[in-house]
Amino acid sequence: MLALSYVQGLGVALYPRIVEAVGSATAIFDNLSDLSQVLPGASPRLVRLLSDPVAFERAEKELEFAEKHGIDIISYNDDNYPYRLRECSDAPIILYAKGNLNLNASRIVSVVGTRRTTEYGKAMCEQFVADLAAMLPDTLVVSGLAYGIDIRAHRSALTAGLPTVGVLAHGLDRIYPSAHRETAKSMLANGGLLTEFMSGTEPFPGNFVRRNRIVAGLSDATVVVESAAKGGSLITASIANSYSRDCFAYPGRVIDSASAGCNKLIASNRAALITSAEDFVEAMNWADVKKKSGVNSLQMELFSNLTPEEEIVMQYLAKYPDGVQINRMVVDTDIPISNLMTILFELEMKELVRPVAGGVYCAKNLS
Repeated sequence: MLALSYVQGLGVALYPRIVEAVGSATAIFDNLSDLSQVLPGASPRLVRLLSDPVAFERAEKELEFAEKHGIDIISYNDDNYPYRLRECSDAPIILYAKGNLNLNASRIVSVVGTRRTTEYGKAMCEQFVADLAAMLPDTLVVSGLAYGIDIRAHRSALTAGLPTVGVLAHGLDRIYPSAHRETAKSMLANGGLLTEFMSGTEPFPGNFVRRNRIVAGLSDATVVVESAAKGGSLITASIANSYSRDCFAYPGRVIDSASAGCNKLIASNRAALITSAEDFVEAMNWADVKKKSGVNSLQMELFSNLTPEEEIVMQYLAKYPDGVQINRMVVDTDIPISNLMTILFELEMKELVRPVAGGVYCAKNLS
């Protein structure tokens, strides 16, 4: 998989499609001489690209670098690959991670904004993260380690004791900007660093847009704290919209240029207006998470009129009081998504489950 990710000339979305069609990355390279037999429609150009020995040479060097520096290489097919990101059509097939990361945490929020933040933006960011930690102390905060709101979100999470992950636009052999090196080190104990870029990759401008799609794809929701009329955080919000993820923005005064982007997101209905972490938690239906305790005795009594597959789903949901994203359920229960959608609909009609934001389903508390 690592060698495949180094093959030049393939679009990002094509990598997983090829692997899925053939069965594995190994099968691709083992059948280069007759690739059209295992991959109908494979062009001579594709075979030439895959036959380049440089990809394997680079993969071997990267494995050595990763082992030496304690970097985890996460493949698209690995169990610990972030399942939310896997849903996205342009998800990378390889991620490089360093630290103590749970990229499949039950609740993940991306907090982004302008690099040229004001005192208002700083205060809103700090208050949001602090209040979120008080209400839901295991929420993972994701951002891009950049100047302004990004680094404020990471530092606020560290102060509040929340795990936080910085998504980088370069390889893990450096930290950019270098001024954030100490913060990045502090994040490794409870969170860490993540990138799709191999070592030696410099922070070229185009890499930041690619980075932003991972920031959006990792999360249940994106919160834009402060943004001018143009900027990377608006790109992240747009990508979140394209992934059908929830997006929120803090409003600002109409005369404040630093809030023009947020105000535009709200006015165009591309982001919901929030003024506090409480607003956000309520909108995400996370407010009563601590009150849920899975399937209670009354629900268990109702199991008598369930099909075997419905029982499997209810028992599974009982393990996750705050709900589970449907694509993760498909993987964990091994029930095809078409069947699972039907089962969840029947359970919803029986008032045993309820859908919430982000394609998540919860067992209802019937007490």
